[in-house]
Amino acid sequence: MNDDIIAYQGVEGAYSHLACKKAFPKSITIACDSFIEAMRLVESGTANIAMIPLENSTAGRVEEIYRLIPKLSLHIVEEHFEPVNHCLLGIKNSNIKDIKYVSSHPQALAQCYKNISDLNLKAQAKFDTAGSAKEINEKQDKSHAAIASSLAAKLYNLEILDNSFGDLQGNVTRFIVLSKNIQTPLYNKNSSYITSLVFQVRDIPAALYKALGGFATNGVNLIKLESYTIAGSLQVSQFHIDIDGHPEEKNLKLALEELRFFAKEIKYLGIYNKHKYRYE
Repeated sequence: MNDDIIAYQGVEGAYSHLACKKAFPKSITIACDSFIEAMRLVESGTANIAMIPLENSTAGRVEEIYRLIPKLSLHIVEEHFEPVNHCLLGIKNSNIKDIKYVSSHPQALAQCYKNISDLNLKAQAKFDTAGSAKEINEKQDKSHAAIASSLAAKLYNLEILDNSFGDLQGNVTRFIVLSKNIQTPLYNKNSSYITSLVFQVRDIPAALYKALGGFATNGVNLIKLESYTIAGSLQVSQFHIDIDGHPEEKNLKLALEELRFFAKEIKYLGIYNKHKYRYE
């Protein structure tokens, strides 16, 4: 994989930036204001790949991504799981007793709600975790803190006042790596794969039940099933499925044949190796 340049959404020090550094440590990263901007950079060839968050173990799915991917000419070539370790950050020479206000992205604030309440801090919602850290550095006010990553602390010269500020342990975000080029791995019976695709069902009774029935009868595991309405209609739904397997496996071949009979507008998003996190 040509992973020299990676696009991600957020500012330097964001969790997406941290994921890029962990998965592709030697690559150049480009910060983008939005997910669509990061994806467009890959489509245009400015970036080789994009690192995009798809779901979080605490906050759930990033619905916007499920709607965007089918519209673009990009392919999932890899997945990456990144632990989210929220840190409480303050300016240098400050301590927790100095803090009155804490800022971060609403999701991060929600995931640290108990600890924020225990310290009787006033939460302030911001656009980005790392952006909050940058702002704290600019303010240089001991009464203001931010919730962000350890990378943000390093980039913005901040003190880590608590390196495990999240209410729950085991908070993990699943990222997908998007490329303009299809990079389907050759099937190896000793390896494990995921096949991701989207489809709509035909206008017949019990269409979804019949479309998915082939996976059950052929013993194929569905890792994920998501549904969402098509833009401009409340009656048409699109379904995203992550399938445990490679299309070259006999059972999955048979299941996909049944799916094609009852579904329409099937689009393969990618076939890629399972991340090692799934075995831990």
